[in-house]
Amino acid sequence: MTAEATEELRAREGRTEILAKVAEFAAPLALVVLWVAFFIATPNFLTADNIGDLLVASTILTVLALGQQFAITVGGIDLSVGANLPWAAAVLGYLASHGYPMAVAIGAAVLSGLAVGVVNGVLIGRLHMTDFVVTLGMLSVLNGVTLLLTHGNTEAVSSRFLQRLALDGIGPVRWFWLLALLAALVVAGIIFRTRIGTHLLATGGRLEAARDTGISVNRIRLFAYAMSGLLCGIAGVMLVARNGGADPSLQTTYLLSSIAAVVLGGSSLSGGKASVLGTVCGAVLFTSLINGFTILGISQYYQPVAVGAVLLLAAGIARFRK
Repeated sequence: MTAEATEELRAREGRTEILAKVAEFAAPLALVVLWVAFFIATPNFLTADNIGDLLVASTILTVLALGQQFAITVGGIDLSVGANLPWAAAVLGYLASHGYPMAVAIGAAVLSGLAVGVVNGVLIGRLHMTDFVVTLGMLSVLNGVTLLLTHGNTEAVSSRFLQRLALDGIGPVRWFWLLALLAALVVAGIIFRTRIGTHLLATGGRLEAARDTGISVNRIRLFAYAMSGLLCGIAGVMLVARNGGADPSLQTTYLLSSIAAVVLGGSSLSGGKASVLGTVCGAVLFTSLINGFTILGISQYYQPVAVGAVLLLAAGIARFRK
């Protein structure tokens, strides 16, 4: 190899190294750039009230994306969250409207989300079915079951507890923020501070190597999808609290945004790498995008275009991550 070729190779490796470092912080950097851009476009964006409402709105996607984080960490994906979210909400709405105590309805909603995750985990981890096929099939099944349960109608939920959960807090700190923060801390603790978290990363990093070291990859996959379902159930309760009812419609925007938030946040779609802080920033970024469009009066039809564009951007950025 000539001296010129060697120098060119080193320069290319140097540029790749810089891009890799930038890609590690893609979500926080993009969030700062987006907030600055919206601030320049309209002074109504960076106000205390709007930022407070924006952060409250982002908490549902944050909790959902944290669940998606588990599936992606083991090298999988959970497409069923788009239907599991309204399913959990519908269970809460159905039970509340039929006279069951609110505590029972909330518990049933969370357990319903968990049950879906467990079924996904059994089919993927125990029966070795493809995660894409399983979760896509579950998406369709849950969508139909939710519509049958609600007859396609939104179930109104009147609960002082849920209203206070969505609107109140401790001083300026809202309960939704604390709930999302608690979820993020628990997820970070599990992934980065426990033995099972090490097994999650190992399973997603090198499946055969993890199996050879004695890790029960089937159980780890089951755990990952169960956690995804559990957090989806919690997000379903938050969705009802925020909207005042259970909408049975398929939540494809939440689905796409949850995947994009995880990937943009620094995780690898092939598994073995996770970033809880990046995922949270990614969720806030997508909510900020929609919030800014609304303030600027941009048509809602452009919102899925923007979400899809950022998803493609996240996939492009992932190329440069180590």
